[in-house]
Formats: sequence, C-alpha cells, structure tokens
Amino acid sequence: MAITAGEARSATGKIGDGWRSLLHRHEAIRGYGLMAPTLLVMAVMLVAPVIALVVTSFWTQDGYRIDRTFTLDNYWSLIKPGEARITFLGIPLPFENAVYIMLLVKSLLMSLAATVAVVLAAYPMAYFLAFRVKSHKLTWLILITIPFWTSYLLRVFAWKLVLGYNGAINSGLISLGLIDKPLEFLLYNPFAVILTLTHAWVAFAILPIYVSLEKIDRSLLEAATDLGDSAWDRFRRVTLPLSAPGVIATALLVFIPTVGDYVTPTLVGGSGGIMIGNSIQTLFGRANDAPLGAALSMTMMLVVTLIVCLFLWAIGFRRMKQADA
Repeated sequence: MAITAGEARSATGKIGDGWRSLLHRHEAIRGYGLMAPTLLVMAVMLVAPVIALVVTSFWTQDGYRIDRTFTLDNYWSLIKPGEARITFLGIPLPFENAVYIMLLVKSLLMSLAATVAVVLAAYPMAYFLAFRVKSHKLTWLILITIPFWTSYLLRVFAWKLVLGYNGAINSGLISLGLIDKPLEFLLYNPFAVILTLTHAWVAFAILPIYVSLEKIDRSLLEAATDLGDSAWDRFRRVTLPLSAPGVIATALLVFIPTVGDYVTPTLVGGSGGIMIGNSIQTLFGRANDAPLGAALSMTMMLVVTLIVCLFLWAIGFRRMKQADA
C-alpha cells in the first residue's frame, strides 16, 4: 500500500513530537545532546589514540616488523634492574635502561620549576588586574592575549635569538662593556628550557588566577582591615587562600603538558636540556621502536597522573584538617 505525502508528514511530525517530549522530560538527555559534538571530538581525537597507544605498548618491535604478541617486555625493560652506571643529582639509578628513568625524573623537575616560575610571574599580574585596574579591564585582558597571536614556534625561536651566542643579551652586555666575550651558559641547557616554557605558558596562567581573584568578596578584605590586619596579613589570610583554586588550576594546566614537551627542549635545550618527550619522539622516529615509545609514553602518563592525584589528595587532606581545627 502506497503511503501518501500527508501520512509521511504526519509520521515525521509524531517522531519530532516524541523527541521534543523526551528532551523536555529528561534534563540529562538534553545535557548529553548539547555535549555530543564535544564528546565525539574527544572520542576520536583523544580516547582512540590513547587506546591505540595502550595496545601498541604491549607489542614488540622485531626489526622492521611489529610483533603483535601480547607481552610486558617493554615495561619490564624500563624498570629492569641493572648496574648503576648512571647517576642523577648524585643518586645512582640501578636500572639497565636508566637513561629513561633519569630523563623522566629530570622532566618532572624541570616542569615543576617552570610551573613555580609561571605561577610566581602570573600571580602579580592577575592581582594587579583584579584589584588595581578599575577601568578598561577588557583592554588589559586583550593585551594579555597578544602573545597568543604569534606561533608557539616563533616564540621559542625568539628566545633562541635572545639567549644565543650572538643574541640580544650577549650583544647588549658586550656593548655596555660588562663582559668581554659572549656568555655560553645562556642557551642549550635546562635553564633555557625552563625560561622559555615560563614565557610560553605565563599568559595561560594569568586568566585562571585572575578569575579566582575577581570572585573574592571585597567585604571580606574590608572586614580583615577593620579587624586590624595589615596588608600582608590580609593577603596571607584572605586573598591567597581564596585564590587557591585558580593557582591550583594554573599549576595543573602548566605542569601536565610541559612534562611531555619536546619542541622547546629540541630548539633551546641542546644535549643538556633534553626531556622525556625527546626520547619518545626518537623511539617513534629514528629508533623505529614504536612499542617501546608507547610504553614509555604510558609510563610517563601514569607517573604524571599519580603525582597529580597525590597533589590533589594532599590539598584535600589539608583542607579537611583545617575544617576539623
């Protein structure tokens, strides 16, 4: 029996009414519907690569061929005990492939240093915006985003020119007569990497801290002043604790991605400033050992996740103790 156009429109209308009624009754379905495009992008661009990375980490490289037999050999090779031929910060690393452990620890320390430097550089700027700027705040916020208008690579190359043997700093110091020959320690070392990472991420850090500072109830500061607190005490007892969420978010925002950075160490780090990301890149590239690179990537992700969880747990534990006091 043929279906007329009117019957088709009626059936379509009933389906549409059913969907509208379903969306109207269930708030969760409306929420998931709004997030569906984002969830789809995350599934394709994040979850699927991570799953592929996990699966690859349990394979092994056999010459030019990948052996897809499930094994833990890659993970074992990273922690396999051996002679302590490599020491880091005076600590012997008794592993057969100690260089990977050393680079991981070194990357964590360099990222931690960059994170601390970013927070220390961003907090005063965010404080100034929140408490001192009374007008044209939007203009100030736009000015903060100016570094984002240029490529990340260009910003890193800029620091290479500034810190280089014939760069701006060395040329300026020689012109002023303060040094006789260029300073060689400015570039190609961990300091150059930390400095470049700090500059690259400080603009990201200002906004979360600024939002936390902006939300502070000004009457609390006035009450602290009325009770006799000095400016320092008011900052230490009111402003800093209430802005802690922004500081914590900034710390995580900077620390997590910088651990695996390999572009900045490649351009300004030299042999002394390489990080774990450079080893992973080498394993996937020139070394042609993707399974070991995947295992090293997963190990790095697990260590970073563990550190972040411990950090968040420590913060929560401290707050519970303060609440009980």
